[in-house]
Amino acid sequence: MTEQLAPMNAQSASARRRRPRVGHIQFLNCLPLFWGLARTGSLLDMDLRTDTPDGLNDALAAGDLDMGPISLLEYLRHADDLVALPDIAVGSDGDVMSCLIISQVPLEQLDGQPVALGSTSRTSVRLAQLLLAERVGVHPEYHVCPPDLRTMMAEAKAAVVIGDAALRAALYEAPRMGLQVHDLGRMWKDWTGLPFVFAVFAARRDFLAHEPELARRVHADLLASRDLSMTEVSKVCEQAAQWEEFDAATLERYYTTALDFRLGEAQLAGIAEFARRVGGGAEGFPPDVAVRLLSPS
Repeated sequence: MTEQLAPMNAQSASARRRRPRVGHIQFLNCLPLFWGLARTGSLLDMDLRTDTPDGLNDALAAGDLDMGPISLLEYLRHADDLVALPDIAVGSDGDVMSCLIISQVPLEQLDGQPVALGSTSRTSVRLAQLLLAERVGVHPEYHVCPPDLRTMMAEAKAAVVIGDAALRAALYEAPRMGLQVHDLGRMWKDWTGLPFVFAVFAARRDFLAHEPELARRVHADLLASRDLSMTEVSKVCEQAAQWEEFDAATLERYYTTALDFRLGEAQLAGIAEFARRVGGGAEGFPPDVAVRLLSPS
């Protein structure tokens, strides 16, 4: 009996090792990309690892993940080691609702003033710095602060807030505190006329070289999960609202009118424009950095 079980256990262990390590952001903005995985059964084929955006950025860049979401800025810095997955991203084509500058004064009055930076999104921080410098024409004094709005406002005239904290700030905290809310997605769209991509999904080149079909299967599973979630978005929001501080109507507006989960020609043009404006020097990538997409076969 023992001799029969040993090969089965070895085979089972080998199968577990082959499961791709896939990152999952803890924010509500990624919920529709993963909600359908359990429904389709493909969740069992992934070693899903949940972390903050910064944690997932570092893990994918270091090779501790095989695939997953990565902040656009970090993707551009590691473009030689990563391949972007087509038609899936986290972005906006106007108001994004969850990447904001919250301010006590008009943005034009922030020159030389302290601005607190939430420590959980490098792309949103860099976008805010770019917009304030080149669109508004001010150069504040930046410092990193935990993403708690009341703490940030006690230390600074304005704050860059993202994710669930930004939704909470815009809907509840900023109105109570009499603060101004500036949406980074809207500011970028009004300035450039282009969508903005905050995070792409990518696979490591070394993983793709060894497991090309597995990488493509994960990509297909993520697309199927997103499409199912958006088809059943009311159900997704009703379920999520039972456990979150936002009601179902707010979540549905967030998913259907604010977030853009596509990565097509318009989104790639937005990425190229961002890279052109910030690339070079200390950023770690050239202004003409190439975005390589996973091929169909």
